[in-house]
Amino acid sequence: MKAIILAAWKWTRLRPLTDTTPKPLVKVLWKEIIIYTLELLKPYVEEFIIVIQYKKELFQETLWDSFGWIKITYHTQWEEPWTWWAIKWIDTKGSWDYIITVGDQIFFKNDIKPILLGHSYWVLSTRVTNPENYWIFQISTNNYLKSIIEKPTQDVGNLANISFYKVPSEIFEVINHVPLSPRWEIEITDAITLLTNTYQFKVHEWQFIDIWYTWNLLDANKSFLWDLSESTIEWTVEDNVIIKGNIILEAGAVIKSGTYIEWNCYFGKNSIVWPNAYVRWNTSLWDWGKIGFSVEVKNSYIWENSKLSHLSYLWDSIVGNNVNLGCGFKTANLRHDGKNMRVMVKWNLIDTGRRKLGWIIWDDVKTGINTSIYPGRIIETWSSTLPGEIVK
Repeated sequence: MKAIILAAWKWTRLRPLTDTTPKPLVKVLWKEIIIYTLELLKPYVEEFIIVIQYKKELFQETLWDSFGWIKITYHTQWEEPWTWWAIKWIDTKGSWDYIITVGDQIFFKNDIKPILLGHSYWVLSTRVTNPENYWIFQISTNNYLKSIIEKPTQDVGNLANISFYKVPSEIFEVINHVPLSPRWEIEITDAITLLTNTYQFKVHEWQFIDIWYTWNLLDANKSFLWDLSESTIEWTVEDNVIIKGNIILEAGAVIKSGTYIEWNCYFGKNSIVWPNAYVRWNTSLWDWGKIGFSVEVKNSYIWENSKLSHLSYLWDSIVGNNVNLGCGFKTANLRHDGKNMRVMVKWNLIDTGRRKLGWIIWDDVKTGINTSIYPGRIIETWSSTLPGEIVK
């Protein structure tokens, strides 16, 4: 069996994170999103075929030509506007079965072996509350696929496609006969529908994390830290540090005296938490990061080599790489009217479904001292603020 992982999109909904990093290479805790999929499939496949285009060199720098003992072949998608087109041009020899999935979702491991090695062909699904936004599977009484309805306007069920399939090699022939959809795409769902004339596809429900927008990273981070059952401390926790929960402290990391840590948190290699900081639940501080003296951080995601200067507040926020937040900065995270936070994405205000959200700030940003930020704001890559500036 071989696995095709589609990772060529630019993922503009995840801006500004994807200005510098393809979404499959965005990290959740200490691993890139795509690595969770590689680890899930590694025991069952003989080759990974990764379809790349946007910042393709970063995939090869991160993954090289193998994952463990499993060969990686890269297929560059050049002119086609949508990733599914690229399947047509993959060099496939022999009668292999294929796993086809995307590189920008995290599928929980659980025990997938019975599914991978059980029934010949299948699709994974999950139940959703807004089926009008998904491709919905209609199934028979014994959970075999009957049809796939795109973004239905009527009640046809809520069993949604999550883009994880096991298919026969005939998929590459069938896809040549699939007509263009209204969005000028060759849809793999149409190819699978054609295959149901010859093969039976079992529909299995599965858990996954869909990082559709930037704030979903906070949900992903929480889902991993929430289940942290014990601490892993590889370096230095000074005297008079209080830890109410479990933490991961990587090699070279230091938590200095007087710090209070509440609930589960992650501290990457060579990071440092200066004295008297208050670090609250589900915070992740990556390699070489710094939380300064008397800084309060809650439920935030802080990437590599970023520094939170002293006497500051960061709540429910995402901070990119190589960011320097000047002392005294403050983030608001709640609207006065109590309504959900809305964030501008591709010139549209999107309801995040969250009552609390601070700011989303990406790589190489520098803020002046005493900068204050309205809730739900995006600070663009490579930008800066003046001392005392209020970002509305």
